[in-house]
Amino acid sequence: MLEFAHSETALLLAQVPPILTIIGWFVVGVLALVLFIFFITFGRLYIQALASGVKIGIFAFIGMWLRKVSPRIIVDCLVMATKAGITDVHVNSLEAHYMAKGNVRRVVQSLVAASKANIALNFETAAAIDLAGRDVLEAVRTSVLPKVIDAPAREQARNTVDAVAGDGIQLKARARVTVRTNLSRLVGGATEETIIARVGEGIVTTIGSAKSHKDILANPDLMSKKVLEKGLDAGTSFEILSIDIADVDVGENIGAKLQAEQAEADKRVAQALAEKRRAMAVAEEQENVATIAANRAKLVLAEAEVPKAIADAFRSGNLGVMDYYRLKNLQADTSMRESIGDEGDGHTDDNVE
Repeated sequence: MLEFAHSETALLLAQVPPILTIIGWFVVGVLALVLFIFFITFGRLYIQALASGVKIGIFAFIGMWLRKVSPRIIVDCLVMATKAGITDVHVNSLEAHYMAKGNVRRVVQSLVAASKANIALNFETAAAIDLAGRDVLEAVRTSVLPKVIDAPAREQARNTVDAVAGDGIQLKARARVTVRTNLSRLVGGATEETIIARVGEGIVTTIGSAKSHKDILANPDLMSKKVLEKGLDAGTSFEILSIDIADVDVGENIGAKLQAEQAEADKRVAQALAEKRRAMAVAEEQENVATIAANRAKLVLAEAEVPKAIADAFRSGNLGVMDYYRLKNLQADTSMRESIGDEGDGHTDDNVE
């Protein structure tokens, strides 16, 4: 029995080396297949990175493939940064910015441009500017080559800033603002629209504070000096280098126009007051006519009582026949004199005419 057990053990031990050999060859084959697929997929990029002095491992390519990051963009940007001597750009940083929907090429190009222009800019700042929606490469270029902004902007409906001087004359001005991007304030800083609005406000204030429009026409740089003194670039993404008044034109005489409109308004008020007084006079006249008519009615009523009083006097014996005739004669004489007086007045009027 012992001899039989020893023989089976020896047989199993004799079969182990072939099994290990098979497993080893299987592992080698898998590794070879993986390397073959890797070199087919990423071999060119890997060789390009090695030839450019960029240290990037095989597993980094596999990780980018799994995370759906474009290896071509990452390798190109690393090569660009390495050749430019930028050392703070790493694979993980580029991948993170790529997955955050940032423009990796634009960021690295801005870093290269800033490095060549001796502008202090690191990857974190450039990535933050890019993710904020700003064109970081254009910002770097504007830092090197200042930009000219028209105030007001050319696309606006009004192409001049209009203001009225102390003497009532309107002036129309246009300015050109030379600015340089301030990279440290680019994230969170105000845009060009704020610069244009502040410059327009400064021009309006300067013209409005002038006693005469001739002072502005004789010395247009007064507007530039006063606008620059206000520190208009505070809180913006730019640094104002200069403000140049491109043109100043004389507009309308707003003061005279306002005075004419005020005079017309005063005239209408006076006419309304006169019409009010006329209407009141007409109403008062009508009231007087009504009063006169009422008094005449009372007079007629009173005159109607006279015959009754005479009749009562006759009946009571207080009035005789001769007294009645004398009263009638007196009335007739009075009527005759009134008629003669009326004819005399009419004759006089005819002579006057």
